[in-house]
Amino acid sequence: MNSIVINIGNTNIRFGLFDDDNCDISWILNTKPYRTSDELQMQFMMMYQTHKIEADKIDKVIIGSVVPQLTYDVSRAIQKIHGKKPIIVDRETASGVQPKSKQMGTDIYANLVAAHHLYPADKKKIVFDFGTALTASCINESGETIGVIIAPGIITALNSLIHDTAQLPEIELIKPKSVLGLDTVSCMQSGMVYGYLGMVEGFIDRINHEVDADCFVIATGGVSHVYKPLTDKIHIADRLHTLKGLYYLGKDL
Repeated sequence: MNSIVINIGNTNIRFGLFDDDNCDISWILNTKPYRTSDELQMQFMMMYQTHKIEADKIDKVIIGSVVPQLTYDVSRAIQKIHGKKPIIVDRETASGVQPKSKQMGTDIYANLVAAHHLYPADKKKIVFDFGTALTASCINESGETIGVIIAPGIITALNSLIHDTAQLPEIELIKPKSVLGLDTVSCMQSGMVYGYLGMVEGFIDRINHEVDADCFVIATGGVSHVYKPLTDKIHIADRLHTLKGLYYLGKDL
């Protein structure tokens, strides 16, 4: 069965083409500026052409969203392309995971669902999502949500720093050559990379202490690949982790 899974986030819309449980192709569109359903339809069709996807050979489209105003327009565009309504999943969608909160975002719920399906059943798990917000969510062995942390995202914080200062430039988010820099760019890179790395490692230590376990740690989101090589506290990085959770939520609907 071929499925397209769409994760509508505050910064990006990520698409994944699934052949059964395997995501073969993925791509990203920027969420901003706001686009109408007609504009979205045109963009989606262009990406389908780029990746040689034939709309009539897609059996199911699954959507998860944290941007309510975009959900309707994306759904409408998808319906025009495929001639059928997409499946909308959220924290109310039944799974082996108990969200335990009516405020939990669909992305966080999907992250926990994917962790529960894909990683060691005998371990508690932490999922870090390096998105517009940095979130850390923790789940136990039976699929019960233990809790969540939300902090400003790396890119969000970096953009704020650049916007609110007169002399700090835009930078590429990469590991600097040393922790202590002697030029503005490397100083900023160190602050953003090692500062957030220290936060993530601190969260892991505190969560492990609080739940009295050595949790299995997954990282996902746009800049997760920057942080995974810098610490052995993150066991795996997977940019498609949230998409996989949305797929598991919608595959049997």
